[in-house]
Amino acid sequence: MSELITAELVDLELSAETKSAAARYLAERMVTAGRVTDLDGFLADVAAREAQMPTGLDGGIGIPHCRSEHVTEPTLAFGRSARGIDFGAADGPADLVFLIAAPAGADDDHLTILSSLARRLMDPGFTGALRAEGDPSAAAALIRGEEAPAPAEAAAEAQDASADEPFRIVAVTSCPTGIAHTYMAAESLEAAARAEGVVISVETQGSAGFQRLDPSVVAAADAVIWAHDVEVREKARFSGKPVVDTGVKAGINRPAELIAEARRKAERGETSRFSDAGADTGAGASGRSSAHFGVRLRTYLMSGVSYMVPFVAAGGLLIALSFAIGGYEIASAPSVAEHFAWGEANSWAALLNQIGGAAFGFLVPVLAGYIAYGMADRPALVPGFVGGAIALTINAGFLGGLVAGLLAGAVVMAIQRVKVHPTLRGIMPVLVIPLLASITVGFLMFVVVGKPIASLQKALTDGLNGLSGSNAVILGVVLGLMMCFDMGGPLNKVAYAFAVGGLADPTDGSLKVMAAVMAAGMVPPLAMALATTVRGRLFTRTERENGRAAWVLGASFISEGAIPFAAADPLRVIPSVMAGGAVTGALSMAFGATLRAPHGGVFVVPLIGQPFLYLLAIAAGTAVATALVVVLKGLRRSPEGAAPVADEPKVPVAA
Repeated sequence: MSELITAELVDLELSAETKSAAARYLAERMVTAGRVTDLDGFLADVAAREAQMPTGLDGGIGIPHCRSEHVTEPTLAFGRSARGIDFGAADGPADLVFLIAAPAGADDDHLTILSSLARRLMDPGFTGALRAEGDPSAAAALIRGEEAPAPAEAAAEAQDASADEPFRIVAVTSCPTGIAHTYMAAESLEAAARAEGVVISVETQGSAGFQRLDPSVVAAADAVIWAHDVEVREKARFSGKPVVDTGVKAGINRPAELIAEARRKAERGETSRFSDAGADTGAGASGRSSAHFGVRLRTYLMSGVSYMVPFVAAGGLLIALSFAIGGYEIASAPSVAEHFAWGEANSWAALLNQIGGAAFGFLVPVLAGYIAYGMADRPALVPGFVGGAIALTINAGFLGGLVAGLLAGAVVMAIQRVKVHPTLRGIMPVLVIPLLASITVGFLMFVVVGKPIASLQKALTDGLNGLSGSNAVILGVVLGLMMCFDMGGPLNKVAYAFAVGGLADPTDGSLKVMAAVMAAGMVPPLAMALATTVRGRLFTRTERENGRAAWVLGASFISEGAIPFAAADPLRVIPSVMAGGAVTGALSMAFGATLRAPHGGVFVVPLIGQPFLYLLAIAAGTAVATALVVVLKGLRRSPEGAAPVADEPKVPVAA
């Protein structure tokens, strides 16, 4: 921070009584130094940022900050108050006030200053030296890091004090559907942190949205853990921190290892820089940004699927209900905007069908838009949605949406690499990038790749419609194995995405695929629930408790209910449930069961074609998986042969 602060930007006798007055006094010094061009305009920007969330930190510190068009260069001003000023911190007023000013569009500079300063403020020796210093030049030098914050004795005391400070981590967890893995990873990380005396705050970016971590908590953190299978939202908040970037299942299965890795990165001084409009850089930005292309591609695709699933769920259930009320011919009913009879069941059925159809109309654009968003953030949304809409126009369907999203993200990432004049930075993400990328993606989809993709989509649809006999059974076996191999992981989500994609243009074949996928996905938790019921002595007390919950999870088509069992004993559980899933998938396809709803488990059985045979397929697969896991666990004994399997110590897994 060598050019950020000088002696003229330091006020060691700050006489302000309110935070607005303190900001004005310090801002006046910035104006005098030529760092701010319009005092009132800049203070309005500071007040607007302060209105969003208080900027006080525990320990008597206030950090008002903003980006403003009235700032000429990144600047830091410091004031010390004898009486203290209320900046909204829980522990009381602040006596150390740092005003941070960054030019508009300089997100990286602003976040780097804020995060770097926040880390130094966690050092008691640094804050103690600032409270004791009587020379503005020396105080500025301390903040720039040019002088030791304390003499040897004070440094030793600071070291002892810092040794008592707990290690602080902030974490983000997310998965494509934002239902089970997201919260299981959060619970697992929190349990591991408690065991190791680490303070952790977890932000779950789930299907119900997310509650942002308090900026002061992020600023005070020593390290960051991302356990995610879709792109972390607003990741620029974590710039300047060591980041452990991994998949959500690692957060569930290896939380202690992730915490240890976060400690090592912090000890090495690794940091990362992130921008919400571009790529991440820096020594610590090693996880997903430098991951194998296949890993990154899966993350991009799952990002699109995660946003598409709510549209599929709402639209599919509405359409299925409309058919249950009015029959399949309701799909050809006239618009309810032209005719709607309040007392007629068919009018209500038509209403549900047309609302569901409207929701389904968004599937491909949302898929494409959020694949692009996962690749290049918000600037890629417009070209992604445009490409998805074009895919519908040219009948390229689900495959067209996948390609359009990848093209849009790639085009935006290419444009973002072009260096532009600072005066153009502000309009790049809202005008230039969406405009140029939409033109490029539109040209590629309409003229270059659209027709081949549409032909491939038609061939896939025709192939699904023509499935019968052994071919259908084989597909059911493959889908069942995929759904049960990792229970909510990559292969599971690929199979689910394949089935959901078929609902965008439903045919008899695609409806059979959806039915087989859901049936197979219900088998793992149901099998574990049944196994813990019939042979409870083979399982630990925790597993038996998880087994009771697995009845509900399995019935609801939440495959993740079997993860605690698979994590504790993968070599016996996973092959068993895969065999059961394969049986269920094969039988579902052989019986010709169909499903228009993408989710719901047994609660949508009345909307399933061939419901009794469908339930029989699920029961058969559950029985096979249960029998196998009971036999395999029963064969295992301790070395002495005396202790049953349930007495062996298990590593606890958050459920």
